[in-house]
Amino acid sequence: MLVRIQFIIFLILTFIVLLHPQEREGFTGGTISGKVFDANTGHSIEYANIVVLSKNDSSVITGTVSDAEGNFIINRVPPGNYFVDVRFIGFSDKRFDVSINRNNLNINLGEIYLDPAAINLGDVVVEGERSPVTYQLDKKVIDVSQMQTVISGNAADVLENVPSVTVDIEGNVSLRGSGNFTVLIDGRPSIIDAQDALQQIPASSIKSIEIITNPSAKYDPEGTAGIINIILKKNQNLGMSGIMNANAGLNDKYGGDFLFEYKSEGINTTFGIDYNRRFSPGESREEQRFTLNNNTSFLNSTGDREWGRISFGLRGGVEFILGENNILSFGGRYGSRVNLGNSFQNYIEWSEQLPQQLSYTSIGDRERSGDHYALNMNYFHRFSPDGHELKGELVYGYDNSDESTITSEFNNGIQTSGKKTTELGPSTEIEGKLDYTLPLGENRKFEAGAEGQAEISEESTSFSEYNTNAGVFLLEPQFSNTTKYNERELAVYSLFADQFGNFGLQGGVRGEYTYRTIEVTRLNQEFNIDRWDFFPSVHSSYKFAEGQQMMASYTRRIDRPGGWELEPFDTWMDANNVRRGNPALEPEYIDSYEFGFQTFIGKAVLSSEIYYRITHNKIDRVQSIYSEDDSLKNVTLHTTENIGKDYSLGSELMLIFDPVEFWNINLMGNLYNYRIKGVLFSEPFSRESFNWSSRFNNVFKVSKTTTLQFNVNYNSPTVSSQGTREGFFTSDVAVKQDFFERKLSLTVQVRDIFSTAKYEFTSQGADFYRYNYFTRESPMVMLNLRYNFNNFKQEKDGERPNGQFEEGEEF
Repeated sequence: MLVRIQFIIFLILTFIVLLHPQEREGFTGGTISGKVFDANTGHSIEYANIVVLSKNDSSVITGTVSDAEGNFIINRVPPGNYFVDVRFIGFSDKRFDVSINRNNLNINLGEIYLDPAAINLGDVVVEGERSPVTYQLDKKVIDVSQMQTVISGNAADVLENVPSVTVDIEGNVSLRGSGNFTVLIDGRPSIIDAQDALQQIPASSIKSIEIITNPSAKYDPEGTAGIINIILKKNQNLGMSGIMNANAGLNDKYGGDFLFEYKSEGINTTFGIDYNRRFSPGESREEQRFTLNNNTSFLNSTGDREWGRISFGLRGGVEFILGENNILSFGGRYGSRVNLGNSFQNYIEWSEQLPQQLSYTSIGDRERSGDHYALNMNYFHRFSPDGHELKGELVYGYDNSDESTITSEFNNGIQTSGKKTTELGPSTEIEGKLDYTLPLGENRKFEAGAEGQAEISEESTSFSEYNTNAGVFLLEPQFSNTTKYNERELAVYSLFADQFGNFGLQGGVRGEYTYRTIEVTRLNQEFNIDRWDFFPSVHSSYKFAEGQQMMASYTRRIDRPGGWELEPFDTWMDANNVRRGNPALEPEYIDSYEFGFQTFIGKAVLSSEIYYRITHNKIDRVQSIYSEDDSLKNVTLHTTENIGKDYSLGSELMLIFDPVEFWNINLMGNLYNYRIKGVLFSEPFSRESFNWSSRFNNVFKVSKTTTLQFNVNYNSPTVSSQGTREGFFTSDVAVKQDFFERKLSLTVQVRDIFSTAKYEFTSQGADFYRYNYFTRESPMVMLNLRYNFNNFKQEKDGERPNGQFEEGEEF
């Protein structure tokens, strides 16, 4: 099946090349080139539409779009007289009068500055606004500055407005239906868990977020769904500058951040600090049913819960410009986090054999806290200005995470039982890599590199049970364990890319060696992994006239199990849930195919992407009854198994247009069919669902200093191997007011204004049924205040002053 799909893609691309043969000899026409900028911000504009029109009848002759740096070039323009229109959504068009002949072949329009579109509505001047999400051939880019409804939130809140992403009520992120993805910060791997990283980084400190669902062989293949790369803010002006944010909301929500930078011709320094506190109350309901020994028991609960987090972060760096061809930089990042949750639940318990209802109260407290830091050193050497370069990076990281859960049951105010669990342990990681790029012509290049990393971690778990006679929790040694992990990886890759007229092709392969040991001291057991894996990738693109382009790609990825998924012992999570790992788990292997197309319809941008993903050795969390012991009949066992395969076939669509010049609409949708099949408890199974999500984002430029944003999001129901999650929709609104020539801005945001956000999940098996439902505080109101001093201005995408380069990976 995979071979057939690859062959079909190859045939499609070959057919396109044959339909558009390139002229090799004789006079092939002239060229028109230039570079497009935003006149207000000075940022380069990517995907500006450049259209060449005949002066005789205004018919379209050819065209293209600008690249990530705003550059464009149109080749093989036939001799003649033309108009060249430069267009971008939310900006006024610019027209140039050009003539191509043998004496005037190459026309450079230079730097082209587009002004935001403006019209007069009475006494109000209205300006156009850029779309917050743009599609590129290999990624989606979210401009966080354009998303006022989440400016007081975090990275996970920003991702709620992206079609590929689903964020549940607790802030857990899924990328195209999968929670397995890699998070990078400025191109470097996050030392902490991906979900924790997205919830810790404040939105106000983020410049943009890149979503890369089919990264090439150059990048670490870890993660089922791809890469989420968070680009933090940096300044482009020389001298001293900075930006400050402060925010506050109802029900124990407040925070702020500060970024200071000093840039000179030879040295640049950066320092940032952030603090955020977010807590949300909510209500929950749970219904459980267990069947054991021909007896069905029931356990229902209702109550209140509150969860939240406190985070603190520091980041800093210094960069030395060592002449025109060398840059040496040092950086560091420190963070601490505390996640807290508490619940107050009223339980009712009965069974068919004992129908008399038993009522009691359960109080739960959970805390997960820790600190982490990462230090990095980067070196960049440019051999020549045509892209011949070498990059090196060394990163050292440390993370310490402690977790405790206490569940106590009370009857008439007297504690009758309780369980306490703890998990703690540090991890240390060191990573080094080298990337080399060799141009072999104007559009041809070779890339190669190597990467190595080593990680050592230790995790200790304990379990204590409440003793009613002593009135204290007593340790149960048989459920207390220490696990030591030692993992080493070595990777090498190579890529080759070439351009054949309008057709571009890149192919590469990555080889990775993994050696890992897991030692369980109490059981005197050790488990090893010693293997090589190979990950090919193919990316292709074709540019048509009038800014139309398409892409097709294939990549192979991996998701290696880790942590508790491999621990071969029972760990109590709380009073009613136990988990057990499986050291025999095989890694998931993912074959991912994508086909995309982008075109302009007038001034509207239409992007379409079709994707197909197969996951082999699908790892799923499986639930069952923990024990036949009658005293444990209401306890659920959570395990992990390689259950089979899953398949996702879908399409993402995005339409960006301006109904009027002050109103920008960004309509996005993700539709896909999900199917999972395999064997569960020795029985074959197959489940399927049609899933869809939509994002309807509206930006109104009410005046030169006032912006209104209104967003509506919907996520449909979806299935897993044992359950179904119901759909939900949310709506947010924000108003931003600028003062003092945009040095000061005030934003009021209201999230979930109609109180429709919820989490509703049903899971069932042969001997159990569980229904969970909970809601959070809504609507949530936040106020954000931002101040720029000394004209802080974000860098142009992909460009740094003095020939500097973006830290970390380039995408």
